[in-house]
Amino acid sequence: MRLLRRLALIFVAISPLALAQDASNIPTVKHSYQSDVVRLRKIVINSLYSNRDVFLRELISNANDALEKLRIVSLTEKEVWDGTSPLNVTIKAERDATGKGGRIIITDTGIGMSAEELATNLGTLAKSGTSDFLARVEGEEISANSNLIGAFGVGFYSSFLVADKVTVASVRPKSSNNPNPIQNVFSSTADESSFEIFPDPRGNTLGHGTEITLVLKADALDYVAPSNLMKLIHHHSSFSTAFPIYLWNEVEEEIPAEEGVREVDNDTPQDDAEAIIEDTMPAEAAPDPKKVLVGRWEHINSQPPLWTRDPKTVSDEEYHLLYQATFKDFREPLAWSHFTGDSGSGVSFRAIIYVPSYLDETFFSKPLESNSRDVKLLVKHVFITSDLGEYNLPKWASWVRVIIDAEDLPLNVSREMLQSSAFLKQIRGIVLRRLIQLFTRISEEDPEKFAEISKVYRTVLKLGATEDQKNRGKIAPLLRFDTNQRNATSLDDYIKNKKRGQKQIFYLADMGKPVSHLAGSVFVEKLDARGYEVLLLNEPLDEILVQTLRTWKGFKFQDIAKAGLDFGDDTEEDKDVMVELQEKYAPLLEWLKVEAQEVVRDVVLSHRLVTSPCAVVADNNGLTANIQKLISATNRGVEREDFMQTIMKKQKVLEVNPRSPLIEGLLHRIETIVGDDEEKDGNLEELREVASILVDSALVRSGFEVADSNKFLSRVDRVLRRSLGVSETAPTDDTVKPAPPVDPEVPDETFEDPEQKIFSTPDWLEDQGFKIEMEEIDDEGNVVHDEL
Repeated sequence: MRLLRRLALIFVAISPLALAQDASNIPTVKHSYQSDVVRLRKIVINSLYSNRDVFLRELISNANDALEKLRIVSLTEKEVWDGTSPLNVTIKAERDATGKGGRIIITDTGIGMSAEELATNLGTLAKSGTSDFLARVEGEEISANSNLIGAFGVGFYSSFLVADKVTVASVRPKSSNNPNPIQNVFSSTADESSFEIFPDPRGNTLGHGTEITLVLKADALDYVAPSNLMKLIHHHSSFSTAFPIYLWNEVEEEIPAEEGVREVDNDTPQDDAEAIIEDTMPAEAAPDPKKVLVGRWEHINSQPPLWTRDPKTVSDEEYHLLYQATFKDFREPLAWSHFTGDSGSGVSFRAIIYVPSYLDETFFSKPLESNSRDVKLLVKHVFITSDLGEYNLPKWASWVRVIIDAEDLPLNVSREMLQSSAFLKQIRGIVLRRLIQLFTRISEEDPEKFAEISKVYRTVLKLGATEDQKNRGKIAPLLRFDTNQRNATSLDDYIKNKKRGQKQIFYLADMGKPVSHLAGSVFVEKLDARGYEVLLLNEPLDEILVQTLRTWKGFKFQDIAKAGLDFGDDTEEDKDVMVELQEKYAPLLEWLKVEAQEVVRDVVLSHRLVTSPCAVVADNNGLTANIQKLISATNRGVEREDFMQTIMKKQKVLEVNPRSPLIEGLLHRIETIVGDDEEKDGNLEELREVASILVDSALVRSGFEVADSNKFLSRVDRVLRRSLGVSETAPTDDTVKPAPPVDPEVPDETFEDPEQKIFSTPDWLEDQGFKIEMEEIDDEGNVVHDEL
C-alpha cells in the first residue's frame, strides 16, 4: 500500500509533463489566432501593463468569475454542482529538476470550458470596432474610456508577461445536456500566432473547472518562490474573492526518525494536509531528528473582507489590525467609519474611512502636494488603484485613509485605470461627506475624543473651511478656538455666550504669538474687563479663515485691532461723556496729529482702553499688524512693495486713553506750552521726544514695527539718562584693542596634527577606566585596517 501511495505521489508530480509528452499521440486541432488577437497579445506583452505582477491578479479574478458563474448556474441546473464539493482556487509553483526553469499552476473548480469555448474565449475577440481600438492603441492614442476588460477577457493574455508558454486544461461540469464532458487543453506560446486544442491525455482530472500552467520566462523565476506569490496575493487579491485561495508552500521541519515518512495527496487542498518527501530510514537505525521538507496548502484568504461584514460583528481590535496591515502604520487610528452606499449612478460599494492618529510632517512643508495615496479602490475585492487622478481628495482631506470596494466598475484594458470619471467624482464627494459626518458625530457624542482629534486636525479643519466652499458650512461648526475666557470654543458656543446688544464676533489675530500674549493685549483689556469673549487667533490660517467666513449665523467678525469697535450697548449718557472728553482733549489731539503725522493718519480718543495710555489701530481700510506679517511672509525676498499696500499700511489711527494719568499729564504740558512763548520753553523738544517715544511704544504694543528702531532706542536712552540724573552728553568709553596688523604670508599647505583627537574623553571618565577606540571608515562604510 505504501508503494502504491508513493507511485501516486510521483504520478501527481509528473502529470503536468504528460501534456507535452503525450500530446503527439492525441488528435490535435491547430488554430490561428485572429489578427486582432495577435496584435492585442503583442500590445499586452510589450506595453499595456506597467507592472507585470498583475498577471496573478488577472488570473485569480478570472477564476473568481468562473466560480461565481458555476454557483449561479447551479441555481437552475442542480446537477452541475452538488452544493458540497469545494469551490476554490489553488496556486502551486515549482522549479524543474535543473533549477533553470519553473512554472506556476493556477486551478479553479469553476464552470470550466469546452473545446469550442476555449477556442472562442482565448483565441478570438467578439466585439465590433476592435480593429479601430487596436489602431489607436498602437498609435499611442489609448484612452481611459476603452472598455475591453469585460468584453474580451484580455486579462488572460497577461499570462504572457511572465510565461513563454501557457497551457489551459478545462472541463465543463456534468449536466443533463452533457453527461460525459471531455477535458481539453489549450496550448500556446508567447511568440506563436497560433494555438492548439486537444483532449487532455490525463483524462478528466479536474471534475470541473480550469487549470492554467505557466511555463515561466528565464527572467520571471522569482515568482516560483511561494513567499513572492503570497506577497502578490496579499497585495492584489487577498480579498479578491469570497472563495478560498490556497497556496502550496514547503517548509523545513524537524521530525523524529521513528515517525518515518508522512505522505498525503498534495493535489487537493485539505485541512492540515501536508506531504513529506524523504526516504524512509531503516528500522534498525536510530539517528537524530532530521529536517525534512513539509508541504501544505495554506489558506491565504481565510477571513472574508472585514468591510463586507456587519459593523456590529467587527471588534475594535479587528479594525485596528486591518488598518495597520493595510496602511503599514503601527499606531492605532483615532476613529473610523464603516458604511455601505451607492454612488448615485447605480454603483454600490462598501467602505471604511480611517482617521490616523497623527498628521504627516510633510503635510504643511509641501503645501502644493495634495494627492492622497491612501485611498485604496477595489472592484469586487480586487485592488485596482490608490491614485484617483484629478479626483483625488482635496489638500485638507488628503491625509484620510480609505478602503472602497465597489461591486462593479468599468475598467480599461489593463485594469489600471477606471473608465468612469463620474464615479470617482461621486466617491470623492461621498468620502468628504462621510468624514465630516464622522467628526460631527464624535463632537456631539464624545467631546473628549473630539478634543483629541482636534488637537491633531485643528489646523486642517480650518484649511478645509477656507478652501472647500461646498462643505464650508459643515466644517465650520467643527472648528475650535481659544478665547480670553475658555479653550476649545466652537463658533456656536461663542454665539450662545454673546452679550445683550452684541452684534459681532470679536477676535484678535497675531500669528506666532502664544495665546497668553494675545489675552494680555492692549486691544483685549476693555472687552475682557467688561466680560466680552474674544477669539484669540495665533495661527497663520486664522486671518484667512475669518476673512473667508466673514459672518457666522448673521454675526460679523470684528477685528478688535481695527478702528470702529462697537459694543452695541452705548447709552446717551455715555455719548455725552465722550463729547465732553473730546472738547477737553482737543488741544492734545491736534498737537499729536502734527507730531505723529508720519506714523498715523489720525489721533482720536479711545473707548477700548482701560489701563494702557494709547494704542495704534488699523483704520477700516488699513492693514492690521497681523495682515502685514502675512504679506511679508508671502512676499519674502521682495523688496518693492505694491503702491496700494504702502497706502494701506499708513491707514493707522492713534487712540489715546483719556483716563490715563500719562495722557492727562501730557495734556497739561501742552496747555502750558500753548499759553507761553514757545521760544522761552526749553522743554518743548523734550516734550516732542516724549511724544515720539509714546507713539513708537504704542506701535510696538499694538504689534507693528517701528519705522526706525535705532532712533527709538536712542530716545529711550536719553530719557533714561535724564531720569537717572546722568548727563545726556556724557560720552561712553569706546576705546577697544585694535586687531593685529595684516599677515602677508600665506602657507602653501595646511598641516594637520596626526595626534590631534577628533573626540576626547573627559578626565573623570578616563579615571574610571572608560576608553573610546576609533576606527577609520572608507567611502563604502568598511573599516580600514592597517597593513601589518
